[in-house]
Amino acid sequence: MKARVAALITARGGSKGLPGKNIRLLGGKPLLAHSIEVALQSSMVDAVYLSTDSREIADLARAHGCEVPFLRAAELATDEATSIDVVCDALDRLPPYEIWLLLQPTSPLRTAEDLDGVVTMMERTGAYSCVSVTEAQDHPWLTFAIGDDGAMTRFCSDDPIHMARRQDMPRAFVLNGAVYGFRPDWLRRGRVFVDAKSLAWVMPAERSVDIDDLCDFERAEALWLTVHGCD
Repeated sequence: MKARVAALITARGGSKGLPGKNIRLLGGKPLLAHSIEVALQSSMVDAVYLSTDSREIADLARAHGCEVPFLRAAELATDEATSIDVVCDALDRLPPYEIWLLLQPTSPLRTAEDLDGVVTMMERTGAYSCVSVTEAQDHPWLTFAIGDDGAMTRFCSDDPIHMARRQDMPRAFVLNGAVYGFRPDWLRRGRVFVDAKSLAWVMPAERSVDIDDLCDFERAEALWLTVHGCD
């Protein structure tokens, strides 16, 4: 039997990196609308909810078919509030579902297939968590810390200096922020989105943009135009 699945979109009113980010137009639609539409298109998602402190964002979300049964408290819309705090607050307020998908509006290029893939992996394996990743642009074996004396120290404990060519290195992946799938009891217990047993849903770089500032937004626009043209 298929698990009951809900998508939770989190979008606060304030943004320092890019003011008005969540309602900024991308491809003629507010950034927030892209996440709502993808969730509604998913064959696995049964309901789509929004957590926000903004009445403007709430009204916009409802206009695009998203349920907004409450406004979150002001203290959960500050820079200090964590995503875990926001999600747990929503879980306490919303109906129970077996699997939740956290979708951030700042990842507008994900597809319904990405959501379906995460849920399918969790259902097939019984995993408590599955998150979207993309291949790292900068391999961790090539990253260093620099001490006060200017000396460089590798972040990785193993010495990979003999593997100078990138094609000889094992593939490395990073979270791309597009989809966080989890079972609610597991999240409440551990208060994390990822642990040692989390599964990975791999997404290509062209769908893995995570918008934090204007440069990120302009990159998202360029990628959007590459796929959709000027329509």
